Amino acid sequence: MGAFMTACQQPERNCQDFKHGKFRFTALVNGEEQTTIFIRQDTLEVDFYNNKADSSRIRWINDCEYIVKKLNPRNRAEEKSVHIKILTTTDSSYTFEYNLVGASKKSKGTAIKTH
Repeated sequence: MGAFMTACQQPERNCQDFKHGKFRFTALVNGEEQTTIFIRQDTLEVDFYNNKADSSRIRWINDCEYIVKKLNPRNRAEEKSVHIKILTTTDSSYTFEYNLVGASKKSKGTAIKTH
């Protein structure tokens, strides 16, 4: 019975721990690893990618889901908001699922908290 109880436990999700901090996210873009560093302060996020800084507004839907919208989009693709759902957390990272708002295709990633 003990194994059954362990198998039924929900994954850890301490999403509040990730509303503030500095993070690193690495993704495969056109077959090449690309890293983004971002700093989040609850409802504001600043991303650093390819030596450029970009700011986004964060709207929290609940403790584990939020919408990211760029404050100064440079093209039509950047005008689209991104829905992010934190699936699991550890003490220093979270795994999330994301997609453009209204799109059905979802991707997954992991963000590592660096500060």
